[in-house]
Amino acid sequence: MEDSYQVIIVGAGFAGVAAAKELGRKGVRVLLIDSNNYHQFQPLLYQVATSQIGVSAIARPLRSVFRRFKTVKVLTAKVDSVNAGERAVTTADGQTMRAEILVIAVGAVPNFFNTPGAEELAFPLYSVTDATRLGTGLTRLLDQADRKPDGSVDVVVVGGGPTGVETAGAMAENVKYVVRKYFSPELAARCRVHLVDMVPSVLTMFSSKSQNYATEHLKKVGVQLHMGVGVTEVREDGVTLADGSSVPGQIVVWAGGLKAGDLIAGSGLTQGRGGRIDVDTDLTAPDVEGVYVVGDCANIADSTGAKLPQLGSVAQQAGKWAASNILADLQGGTRTPFRYVDKGYMAMVGRGAAVAELGRKRIQLQGVFAFLSWLLVHLALLSGLQQKIRALFSWLNGYILHSPAQVVVSGPIEKEPPEQGPPPASVT
Repeated sequence: MEDSYQVIIVGAGFAGVAAAKELGRKGVRVLLIDSNNYHQFQPLLYQVATSQIGVSAIARPLRSVFRRFKTVKVLTAKVDSVNAGERAVTTADGQTMRAEILVIAVGAVPNFFNTPGAEELAFPLYSVTDATRLGTGLTRLLDQADRKPDGSVDVVVVGGGPTGVETAGAMAENVKYVVRKYFSPELAARCRVHLVDMVPSVLTMFSSKSQNYATEHLKKVGVQLHMGVGVTEVREDGVTLADGSSVPGQIVVWAGGLKAGDLIAGSGLTQGRGGRIDVDTDLTAPDVEGVYVVGDCANIADSTGAKLPQLGSVAQQAGKWAASNILADLQGGTRTPFRYVDKGYMAMVGRGAAVAELGRKRIQLQGVFAFLSWLLVHLALLSGLQQKIRALFSWLNGYILHSPAQVVVSGPIEKEPPEQGPPPASVT
């Protein structure tokens, strides 16, 4: 490119956007590259898939995000390769760009753990495309089932973490309220939502009290739990479990984990757990100069050396911290070790039901107060006033009137290779 950039950031997820904003405020010349021209708010992807909110509430054009940052240029392009040693990025059209400092924030991709049939048949939930495809698929199956006297829809959600729990709870409540209201009580009675995980309980990062609350509420809204047994195969008609039993499902939603994508594998950096890069305490990549790795493609440790989870809050804070260290690099200063501020965890379980454990002391909330806290926190974190207004209207409309966002079926729902990007994790 003709322009000269001090910093190139690859990836416009939580980490990349946070870093670009901080550097833009200081007048640093930044090139932000992403295959999408929008920033997507991953924690609410499951609500798009279950018709609780529309895409416009969670996707904000990147040029709108950075319209006031004159030194930040947004480039919509697919990155084919990253050469960390040369701080170089090559796009699909063959253009290679270099900068003084390279920030790799390309997020992650679904980890199917080599489960037969999973990559080909299961629906991941890590991008806007994934969410809209899943929502379209569910709507189409319900339309088909409604035409048959004994029609039904079974959904299997694999993964008992926040994404899996939130997705299963939202789908079960759709069956309980929306399918009953807009289709028929008879069809609703024949639809099933299953949640499967090899661990014995949902939400293992939460306290036993929160786990018990989430478990009981999921059962209350009709989710059938299959805990303590893993999935060994995904089939067109459901999944096979490790104990030899089967769970029926026309749709299988995969919320079972993440790994680093091919860009990281080809970057020349040494990979650690999950294919991610074990960064130094200042968030730089080891053994190379001028390269930072942040977000879900990095293994980031806290002050005790313990690895932090792949959460949006970790990515966002790491992006900001990396920006401050980059400023120190450019100005001849000294980098400082990353210090993560633990704000806790949240997970929506259903209408009026959530769990929250806030701060380092893990102040615990369950039920309505956790639900209201979840709404307020996620409303505050959404990017852009229009997105906040749309989400708020959708929540009021959905949780009070049980009137979902409209889903229009207008094309095939066959799976495509998953997009690279940060994961959907509920953050505070």
